[in-house]
Amino acid sequence: MLKAVKKSKAAKSGGSFAIVASRYNARYVDGMLNAAARELKRAGAKVQIIRVPGAYEIPVVAAKLSARTAKPAAIICLGVILRGETTHAQHIGEAVSQALMQIQITHGVPVIHEVLLLENKQQAEVRCLDPKHNRGMEAAQTALEMAQVLSAL
Repeated sequence: MLKAVKKSKAAKSGGSFAIVASRYNARYVDGMLNAAARELKRAGAKVQIIRVPGAYEIPVVAAKLSARTAKPAAIICLGVILRGETTHAQHIGEAVSQALMQIQITHGVPVIHEVLLLENKQQAEVRCLDPKHNRGMEAAQTALEMAQVLSAL
């Protein structure tokens, strides 16, 4: 069952965060992007937004950001992959997931994975456009929390 995103009191953050968002399936990704950026700004964070053509291109940008000397406190990755008649979507989703996991382990920067592999447009509308279930807002909350966790270590 899909759980609603809890409105949180955004912890104040002077940190810098990056959002890497796909332009493919823009209607849905933009819904998550707007919610994530709004949540980060509400917390006082500095936000850099980088757009890429599709989900498959997200990891290379996340890797480049995490390798900088001035790393962001966290990187939020947003994309929507809709299943089709072939296994292509599954391959893209698995490749992106593995790459994002490896980037955060290698570079010690939280990489928040909201590249959603969904069955249909109805699922995308609920998770990306419905304010009660918007995964972009949830991603921003996770990024803020992980930045605090890592800075405390």
